[in-house]
Amino acid sequence: MTDDGIFLRNSWYVAAWNHELIDGTKLARTILERPVVIYRGASGKVVALDDRCCHRAAPLSMGRIEGDDIRCMYHGMKFEPGGKCIQIPGQDMIPPKLGVRSYPVVERYNLIWIWMGEAEKADPNLIVDYPPLADAKWRGLPGYMHYKANWLLIVDNLSDFAHLAFVHTHTLGGSEEYAYKTKPVAIEKLDDGFRVERWHMGAEPPPYHQKVISNRADKIDRRNIGRMIVPGIFLLDTMFAPAGQGAEKGVQVPGTRQYRNAQFMTPETRSSTHFFWNYLHDFEIDNPNISLSLRNSLEEAFNEDKAIIEAQQTVFDADPNYQLLAIGADAALTYFRWVLARRIEAEKSAAKAA
Repeated sequence: MTDDGIFLRNSWYVAAWNHELIDGTKLARTILERPVVIYRGASGKVVALDDRCCHRAAPLSMGRIEGDDIRCMYHGMKFEPGGKCIQIPGQDMIPPKLGVRSYPVVERYNLIWIWMGEAEKADPNLIVDYPPLADAKWRGLPGYMHYKANWLLIVDNLSDFAHLAFVHTHTLGGSEEYAYKTKPVAIEKLDDGFRVERWHMGAEPPPYHQKVISNRADKIDRRNIGRMIVPGIFLLDTMFAPAGQGAEKGVQVPGTRQYRNAQFMTPETRSSTHFFWNYLHDFEIDNPNISLSLRNSLEEAFNEDKAIIEAQQTVFDADPNYQLLAIGADAALTYFRWVLARRIEAEKSAAKAA
């Protein structure tokens, strides 16, 4: 199947959390409209192959793991991690071309990263570096959701903090005031996306924060620093500091609480998305109820987003040519789409030249 140039293939995508591969699981997951099977071999090596045997297209995810290899349980053909067929029961000669596609994978930050493009370009150094995901002073519970919507609609949603006030009034936003009284301090346009910083001074703590702190009535100065990275990675550093004590000037205010939010959008198809996330905190990390409360709050909020985003997809499915009009809050997401489109076009041009 051709993707009509809508996906950036030469890029690392999150394929799974590593805990999804426990106990010999053969994870069948469609990524960029390609069926993939992912499993952990006996040596601990993570393997990703096309999830269809080259003989009769039986899904290898219905097969059997043997060491680091996988055997198709239709006619028994066995494939090694590189995708080459190494055994055909009852047949001694194995044609050299017999095999399935293997994809480069890297396990990092408890995530399984996959490269769907040209294997020789799969440089692990290109995987985003986000230390909190591997730092013992941060604690969180990883999550996964499936969206029946194009991944860029989720990117748009996360690129625009203004929606917090209306979609998440009673969860993440706290009040509609957030939209009217806060503006980005700066939107920094970068080669691989953007960075935006936003402050809300003297505000009520949002509901999800109130649930995990004792001084719920105290006003806070709230800062969000968001970073959106091609092809669809959102990193959000959030700080809640006691109000009026100079946090915006860099003062280290006692009682400040910090959160780190990492979200990864991986296209399943052009109209569905795998959404991986973890919301981390750096206080009371030995209290598991903090992480559980935050995960529950974020899931509630993401479901609020999901309802709107999937409704948007329904509109586009009915009228793919529907033209959107921009407002001021769209500056960051418009720039991100432009950066991504340039990357995709460059990739297409390079493939055509080759």
